[in-house]
Amino acid sequence: MTPTGATSAAGPAKPRSGIKELTVRGIILGGLITLIFTAANVYLGLKVGLTFATSIPAAVISMAILRKFQDHSVQENNIVQTIASAAGTLSAIIFVLPGLVMIGFWSGFPYWTTAIICAVGGTLGVMYSIPLRRALITGSDLPYPEGVAAAEVLKVGDDHADAEAQKENKVGLRVIIVGSLASAGYQFLSYLKVVAGSVKTVFPLFGGASTVATSLSLALIGVGHLVGLGVGIAMIVGLLISYGVLLPVFSADAMGSGDISEIVKTTFSQEVRFVGAGAMTVAAIWTLVKIIGPIIKGIKDSLASSQARKSGETVALTERDIPFNIVMGVILACMVPTGLLLYLFVQNSEISHHTTTLVILSVVFVLVTGLVVAAVCGYMAGLIGASNSPISGVGIIVVLASALLIKVVTGNEHETNAPALVAYTLFTAAVVFGIATISNDNLQDLKTGQLVDATPWRQQVALIIGVVFGSIVIPPVLQVMLQAFGFDGMAGAGPDALAAPQAALLSSVANGIFGNSLDWNIFGLGALIGVGVIIVDEILRKTTGGKRFLPPLAVGMGMYLPISLTLVIPIGAVLGVVYNKWADKHENSESLRRMGTLLATGLVVGESLLGVIYAAIIVAANKEEPLAIVDLGGVADGLGIVVFAAVCFGLYRWLQTSIAPKAQASKPAD
Repeated sequence: MTPTGATSAAGPAKPRSGIKELTVRGIILGGLITLIFTAANVYLGLKVGLTFATSIPAAVISMAILRKFQDHSVQENNIVQTIASAAGTLSAIIFVLPGLVMIGFWSGFPYWTTAIICAVGGTLGVMYSIPLRRALITGSDLPYPEGVAAAEVLKVGDDHADAEAQKENKVGLRVIIVGSLASAGYQFLSYLKVVAGSVKTVFPLFGGASTVATSLSLALIGVGHLVGLGVGIAMIVGLLISYGVLLPVFSADAMGSGDISEIVKTTFSQEVRFVGAGAMTVAAIWTLVKIIGPIIKGIKDSLASSQARKSGETVALTERDIPFNIVMGVILACMVPTGLLLYLFVQNSEISHHTTTLVILSVVFVLVTGLVVAAVCGYMAGLIGASNSPISGVGIIVVLASALLIKVVTGNEHETNAPALVAYTLFTAAVVFGIATISNDNLQDLKTGQLVDATPWRQQVALIIGVVFGSIVIPPVLQVMLQAFGFDGMAGAGPDALAAPQAALLSSVANGIFGNSLDWNIFGLGALIGVGVIIVDEILRKTTGGKRFLPPLAVGMGMYLPISLTLVIPIGAVLGVVYNKWADKHENSESLRRMGTLLATGLVVGESLLGVIYAAIIVAANKEEPLAIVDLGGVADGLGIVVFAAVCFGLYRWLQTSIAPKAQASKPAD
């Protein structure tokens, strides 16, 4: 799982004496970016169930502003994007909390309760990420596509590098700009409806029905290039299981009872996806078993580093984490407000007679499950990036686990007070979900930091600052969204109510457990499939000496994620492999590989930046598709496929014919 093209001919940014890193101006700039990105993410997440990655857009904005200061540095830019990224990612807490309003337990979002949930969960996510840094970044070959992309953005903007590196960076900056313009341009055309943003078709299969769909997203092509072929193949395997077997089998009974497209959509969301969640659960447990050794080693190394610094030894800046005793102290200290929040919540409910039992159970659950969730989410982000990680799948697993434990310790309480138990489950899950969202993104940020020689402890402090900024912003934005639109499914919801799809899904899972209506056979089938994939993966690794593998968690993600995502990423992986094989035939292959990485980075950057702008337009216009001024009907689908394929081919061909000679010329003479 070596990151395709992750090497850099220019090398990582070199540490310099007197370097500016964690600065007041960087914190202020990160906070300002946070206000915009977090608000946009909350709105989009509630409206369509999607959020955009804030790390790369923040890096671009930071680079553009800070380079006006003569004493700026790559590491200072990294701190800004870290703050904005942490806060923007924390907005995914909206996948849980609106459920409390939708089931009628809350009538609004109490500011301090909501803010403290976000702050505690986010801080725990940062703390759990610290020992994982050594296990999943320093001692791992996970690709971290968005972390690599953000690092490349920062590097090409470094005007403090040596002369030869600056020459290559100028060529690389041109590559990023062209890639960004191409991806943003195509995405803009799709917003106008000139070309399709995605294409799909449904068809009968094996007595049921299935679908083939693809998101015409150049950003996903870039992600595929960065993650490599191994992950791409694993996702295709998951896709074939879900859409080639499970979907047609599960939809067979419904055929003829309605529109085939609606049958496919409903069957996938209500049945197939839960099979994928079951497979992900088993794969996540196995992944944790496999990485528990490196995690323990990471903790030992962190302790050793702390002891070495205390005894006066010099430890490299790039190996200095927040000391482990402080990490543990903060984790344990966070249990106090967690317990208090849970106590106050349950005290005002119909299940207050279970207060002591429930609070102790939930605190222990948060403490133990936090590390598991952080490790799994960090691993998923390392595989395919934070933007594409199935974080709602992790939410399902967390809600399932917490609901089952709560149901066991409260006995027959679900027969009389099921709504209160559902609410308490969602409240508990919200804290763990905060850990999940932050760890899902933090390890990407820490990977970026590793590639630009950042000081880990400063970046970890920046992550906490980002969490605080996000916690301040999220509650009022949630309240405004509730008052302006309401949520689909809540009492009095109007026609313009926000769908909040993930919150509705997680609420239905909790309701299914306490109402005894959840189909465990479906979840169990997924678990069996997960076991089968694990066996195949182990056989492949042993018989090929580790050269062939089938990452179980990637297969589970391929089963769980929509086909429109899982089909494009492998295409990008194939393009990346073909390009790298071409690059390896040339003398300056390392530099040429970096140009491929920079092109992939540009594809991610352009679409991400336009996504931020488009989010602002959606909010201002209060329309789901405010730029849809052209309607070419079915023509847009065919035109989109042709234009998309032409742009992909043209970009890689341009890289080979126009950029390769310049990259070769920038190579220093022997």
